[in-house]
Amino acid sequence: MMKITETVKQLLIINVIFFLGAQFVPAMIDFLALYYFENPNFQYWQPLTHMFMHGGWMHLFFNMFALYSFGSALEHFWGSKKFLFFYISCGLGAALLHSGVNYFLVHDGISTLVANGFDKQDILALLAEGKYNQGWAQFLSPNALQSMLSSYNTPAVGASGAIYGLLVAFAFMFPNAELALMFIPVPIKAKYFVPGILVMDLYMGLNGGSIFGGSTGIAHFAHIGGAVVGFLMMWYWKKNQFEQNRWDH
Repeated sequence: MMKITETVKQLLIINVIFFLGAQFVPAMIDFLALYYFENPNFQYWQPLTHMFMHGGWMHLFFNMFALYSFGSALEHFWGSKKFLFFYISCGLGAALLHSGVNYFLVHDGISTLVANGFDKQDILALLAEGKYNQGWAQFLSPNALQSMLSSYNTPAVGASGAIYGLLVAFAFMFPNAELALMFIPVPIKAKYFVPGILVMDLYMGLNGGSIFGGSTGIAHFAHIGGAVVGFLMMWYWKKNQFEQNRWDH
């Protein structure tokens, strides 16, 4: 196994410290997790800090194991500055797409309610208090109502978006490297493994699950957001041959 690299080690330590801190100070979750940007609990630093928070031990373990497994190889070839820039960018991309999906789901529900006689400001005021009008259920399907409420009130946590960016980068850098999950005994080349993982996670996410844990119904869009940003960055770097230049030199 590859020796752990310095930036990956520091990220592992920070994530563990944040996780343990949240066990002793639960208020950290509301302060550092990513809330929907129209929610009163949203703060401008949350798109960054949410990627250092996790919802449970297994969520933390799988993300950190993936960070070690894929991140060390990438940092070894890129250097610490380029690796950290890539990692944070993918995490922010995950937050952006996740927030965009939340916006669509919240305002799609609000538009339907306004069209049926409800006042928009009253709707937003109730949502801000974590409440809802039971009369909304007459005009929104159970799924649409739940999606609107969850999107507005449920915070996102986890490094999964950044991790998916690392997966994509690894497949770019080492397409023929053979990888395997614990439940897949046969090694698969990275160029097939990573797209397969993305498809599987999207499917599981749409059905309420996630390969790396921490799913909250639509959190899989954060994973896809991280993967898309990772793909675009790798495509751009490859096109301009930036991957051959270590930023530390």
